Amino acid sequence: MRTLYFDCFSGISGDMVIGALIDAGADPVQMEEELKKLNMDEEYNLSWGKVVKNGITSTKFDVILTSKSDQTHEHSHSHEHEHSHSHEHEHSLGHEHNNSHVPHSHHGSRTYKQIVEAINEANFNESVANMSLAIFKKIGEAEGHIHGLPLEKVHFHEVGAVDSIIDIIGAAILIDQLGIVSVQSSAIPTGSGHIHIDHGIYPVPAPATLEILKGVPIASNDIRSELATPTGAAISAVLAGNFGSLPSMTVESIGYGAGSKTFENHPNVLRVIIGETQ
Repeated sequence: MRTLYFDCFSGISGDMVIGALIDAGADPVQMEEELKKLNMDEEYNLSWGKVVKNGITSTKFDVILTSKSDQTHEHSHSHEHEHSHSHEHEHSLGHEHNNSHVPHSHHGSRTYKQIVEAINEANFNESVANMSLAIFKKIGEAEGHIHGLPLEKVHFHEVGAVDSIIDIIGAAILIDQLGIVSVQSSAIPTGSGHIHIDHGIYPVPAPATLEILKGVPIASNDIRSELATPTGAAISAVLAGNFGSLPSMTVESIGYGAGSKTFENHPNVLRVIIGETQ
């Protein structure tokens, strides 16, 4: 059975997942074409390329937001906890995929309902749509629980931001493209310390991340940084059928996806291992 294993020794985020899958041999050009079905491609450009993190060659994936996106959608500080961990510079308030981050008013955010409609109307194949919807639902329920709102009332400044939509649906497209039948994952290190989001200074893991990881083994880690983002946590929580050590498998391909932060003593990458299990 074709199995994908997330080796999250430095945490997990949406952009790290896509970088690792591309590094393992997935086709980003086909993903880019599929994503055009969302009719959002005027709002972003995608880039990917090789970087070296603490001696490991890995793939860095970025969503670069266009000025059209800046005018029409919210990138408020509520999104910062989503990807702040992967900033190279120590600007913890920056937008993950857009270093020229400018806060905007809240009226441009996408709602959970709008995201679901966009996925349903995009005519993705069934497995891509199902994976994407399940991941968004996981995050939406967590955000709703924290803020005391029903799912249909949840506004996604965080997850509705264009880069997170691309990260989640892009990951689903690549996993489907690779013919993955089963997903497993290591325990998830969340990191420690504090982060700034639009509601103030919050502990790590952020409340939404911790809510998403209910029922998922969390690994202890003394790194004072956000290692698992809500998107990364939801991708692993929804897709992985089992959490533990590397399963017995015949390894076919390995990929390393880079975050933007650099740590002194270990590479800030997500490793994916793809192969055949019994």
